[in-house]
Amino acid sequence: MNAKKTRKAGGIGQLMIPLIALGVLILFNLIRDPGFFSISLSNTGVLTGNLVSVIDSASELAIIAMGMTLVTASCGGQDISVGAVGAIAGSIFVCTLQAMGRITIWSVILGIIFCIGVAIMFCCFNGTLVSVFKIQPMIATLILFSCGRSIAYWFSGSATPQLSSPIIVAMGITIPGIPVPTPIFAVVLMGILLSLVFRFTNLRLYTQSVGINQGAARLNGINPVMIKMLSFVILGVCVAIAGVIGVSRIGQIAHQTLLVEIEMDAILAVAIGGNSLGGGRFRVVGSVIGAYIIKMLTITLYAMSVAPANVKAYKAIVIILIVLAGSPVIRNRAAVLLNRFRIGKETKAAAKGVN
Repeated sequence: MNAKKTRKAGGIGQLMIPLIALGVLILFNLIRDPGFFSISLSNTGVLTGNLVSVIDSASELAIIAMGMTLVTASCGGQDISVGAVGAIAGSIFVCTLQAMGRITIWSVILGIIFCIGVAIMFCCFNGTLVSVFKIQPMIATLILFSCGRSIAYWFSGSATPQLSSPIIVAMGITIPGIPVPTPIFAVVLMGILLSLVFRFTNLRLYTQSVGINQGAARLNGINPVMIKMLSFVILGVCVAIAGVIGVSRIGQIAHQTLLVEIEMDAILAVAIGGNSLGGGRFRVVGSVIGAYIIKMLTITLYAMSVAPANVKAYKAIVIILIVLAGSPVIRNRAAVLLNRFRIGKETKAAAKGVN
């Protein structure tokens, strides 16, 4: 029972910084503009407002951040090719729909299956370099980061066909009769699936064990290569789903802009979520909160009429402050100060009791 309480307290402590950061952003926006989080129903029956925009636009980032968390936890490094692999998956999805002739439920399902398979294949390529050949993850994934979008271009060429179909609109925007944007449901579904995997398997324990001490994990019967490869497989699924959502939003494949620069935001989301970038203990929900923080910060800056060229600079400043606040050095010093304060109060109370 005590061990369970300790794990729960540790999880809450890990989420403290991202929750505080999210609360500060919410409070700042409410003070700046009391109507910032107002929600209304558009003429098309879809919920609109800044809050809906934050949750909706962060969907691809939140899904990729889930997979990035597992790779970071098991490998102690990050995959910087997720945007390029997402573009490849999006191209495969579009090519499959073109090959089927017309867009139906079954052709969409087949397209999703194919693009997930291709994304897993490319992610497993990265995973093989990392787990088998012991190449540092950021260096190993630099290959696809550099050439991935060119590969996506090879698949579909210069053609950018319009995917004009109610099914695609329903996948990327909203389902008729349901006011909540569809990508939000994709995030919830991926979160539930991962939660079930962690609940009914030992994947969380094995991943953390490999990330903390690979040698000790091997001595305890855990195969580090398999665990690392499995984390890249899960990342491949997440990247493919994000790619399909991105394609469905705009109704076409755009190799150079689909999920562009999302890898950096995904790494930041993992860091802001209180996860160690060196591997080990992780909380997927923290990374999801980190994704929403990044998107809320971006929308807040645009709402304040900050020039697009300056948005990245302001984001960098705020993100640095959040990451520093969650660093082990700051955490340890804060814990020492709190401990001193607690001891001081107990000493004073004891002194009063003696008197």
